[in-house]
Amino acid sequence: MKWVLRAGLLAIFAFFVLGPIGNLVIWSVAEQWFWPNRLPSQWGFRFWEVVFRPTGRAMESLWLSIWIALLTTAVCLVVSVPAGYALARGKLPWRPIVMLIFLLPQAFPNLPVYINIARIFFEYDLNGTVAGVVMVHAVHGLVFSVWIATAAFAAIDPELEQAARNIGASGPRTFFEVTLPLALPGIVASAIFVFLESLDEFTGSYFVGAPEIRTLPLMLYSAGAGGNIQIAAISALILLVPSILFMLLVERFLKGEVLAKMGR
Repeated sequence: MKWVLRAGLLAIFAFFVLGPIGNLVIWSVAEQWFWPNRLPSQWGFRFWEVVFRPTGRAMESLWLSIWIALLTTAVCLVVSVPAGYALARGKLPWRPIVMLIFLLPQAFPNLPVYINIARIFFEYDLNGTVAGVVMVHAVHGLVFSVWIATAAFAAIDPELEQAARNIGASGPRTFFEVTLPLALPGIVASAIFVFLESLDEFTGSYFVGAPEIRTLPLMLYSAGAGGNIQIAAISALILLVPSILFMLLVERFLKGEVLAKMGR
């Protein structure tokens, strides 16, 4: 009975996880699918050919989305690494308030915030630019990167840093050779969240970047709103590829870090 129960729970979990992806796969190869047919009446790859045409701009949108996500991740890490170290190690009198400030972007509805940001960016010619979209994505990315980086630095035993200083290591050398390598798995984890958040971001990209900046989520939305479900399904599947590859690479990196620490 326990085995049957576990198998049933696993089947339900697999259905909820893989069911939507399976539906996307079916729609991506469905050339004709009308009610009340349970399956498409005509299968084919005609819509895949439409998406990957030079005029389809799918790959251009994908590379632009990846480029914006990488820039957003870099910006967030440049801010969150020193900020996380200061919040974890420094004796800041307003530390709880500073940590709360980084949560404020999640405390308000996105729509009115992005509308006001778009109005401000219009005055500085940032609408419709990669820089403007990266700045909007970084606002939400900092929520993950700062909090996770702070937790990663706080988990490091201060005595390890003190031991390095006692044998003559300078402050910067202690940080780069002792503190930062120990906090690196947490920092990489924050980079994962920021990258995936930026890659899938739609609302900020729409109000600040459209129509000049056409990321893959914007292309997916345009296809779905136009009733072209096949194009939307193919765009969603393409959007899954970099996320899965990125997660697999990071998983290998984190496993390597853990094994290296166990070996030491």
